[in-house]
Amino acid sequence: MNQGPSGGAGFVRTALPPVVFGVAALLLWQWAVVAFEIKAFILPGPFLIGEEFAANLQNVINGMVVTGRNALIGLLVGAVLGILAATIAALVPVSDEMGAPIVASISVVPIVALAPVLYTMFGAGAETARQIVAGLAVFVPVYFNTLKGLRQVRPVHRDLMRSYAASSWQATKTVTLPTATPYVFTGLRIASSLAVISALIAEYFGGPVGGLGKSITSSASSSNYGLAWAYVLGSILLGLLFYSAALALEKLVSRRSTG
Repeated sequence: MNQGPSGGAGFVRTALPPVVFGVAALLLWQWAVVAFEIKAFILPGPFLIGEEFAANLQNVINGMVVTGRNALIGLLVGAVLGILAATIAALVPVSDEMGAPIVASISVVPIVALAPVLYTMFGAGAETARQIVAGLAVFVPVYFNTLKGLRQVRPVHRDLMRSYAASSWQATKTVTLPTATPYVFTGLRIASSLAVISALIAEYFGGPVGGLGKSITSSASSSNYGLAWAYVLGSILLGLLFYSAALALEKLVSRRSTG
């Protein structure tokens, strides 16, 4: 009976400080814009951004849908390929040695150079280039974190499974996967934000009209800076949505595995 109030108080102690800090930061931001007469093309105030966000809510949501769809496709494809490649590398050390330079090369490919090339390859009217960019950004952290997790199994645990005459699948299910799962989800949490950022940046350099990146550049080029920042706010919300979804999935899987 006493756990309810204490739990509620704990939630308040956890949630209240960041909320108060965020509100104070926004008020200080608004005060600075007014007090120092900062022009909108330099930094609009949060009140103006909020007004533009509310007035153009449907357009912002449409942009979030386009960017979110590309980021989600890239996230799913990149994550699956990253996990598969890491599994192969863990099982076949030679493939790890051969693939390490390739993965390292992928990790340093600049989006600003890659996106225009992909638009030329797949056509400026296709979303494929944006999805590939997002997928490449996702692949690297998922690959490295999954590979690290697969290598965390202690030799004594492997020997124990052999002593029980466990099959390879039984050993994988009982020891390897539970050990690697937290590392996989760490990679997915990192990749969830990278997918949105990469898809967003890829939109700056061409492709179909639509998406938050295109909307930001179009609004800024027409000197509608408040609207541009409203789309930036939409980008932030989309990134938080992806990260929260990855975190919720991780908690769901961990709860089921321990239940």
